[in-house]
Amino acid sequence: MIDPDGYRPNVAIVLMRPDGRVFWARRVRRDGWQFPQGGMNSDETPLEAMYRELREETGLLPEHVELLGVTPGWLRYRLPPRAVRRNDRMVCIGQKQVWFLLRFTGEDSDLRFDCTDKPEFDLFRWVDFWYPLEHVVNFKRGVYANALQHLAPYARELAGVQAVPHQTLDTRRWRGPRSRRRNAGNRSGQGGEPGQG
Repeated sequence: MIDPDGYRPNVAIVLMRPDGRVFWARRVRRDGWQFPQGGMNSDETPLEAMYRELREETGLLPEHVELLGVTPGWLRYRLPPRAVRRNDRMVCIGQKQVWFLLRFTGEDSDLRFDCTDKPEFDLFRWVDFWYPLEHVVNFKRGVYANALQHLAPYARELAGVQAVPHQTLDTRRWRGPRSRRRNAGNRSGQGGEPGQG
């Protein structure tokens, strides 16, 4: 499902322990790490899609989590030009997402990556709340910054300000690949964006 502007409706999940650390997972056969996320079906609400993706990507059920917060409206990011499939009938230029913050009430043993024929992840770890901003693929950083800024107050209510400290983030800094400016004069072809995370 792709909207008339070329964006695929999507949900993203920040799964957080009571200590403020968040679930960070490695994509199968790739070096990229990210939060769970996935596309919406045409007959789903964002909430329904979130619970389906949670089950498919992490093995968790609604009883393993508690909904703490959600971003209002859509947050968008564009794919880098090399990732846009121009030959598809409907060209997808990026994703528009609703982000959910969930408290993890289960145990690590409840997390499973084998609930679908094609698992999304093969490894996970728990990281500090703001850690993903410096470690997600460049083209997703802007949307990660906006989402985490919005969800941080909900996270603080549970984990406290020590676990989720206040940040003064300039979201303009995260709006696109920083490597574009850094490598503008690099004619060797080296550098540039890492793979999709």
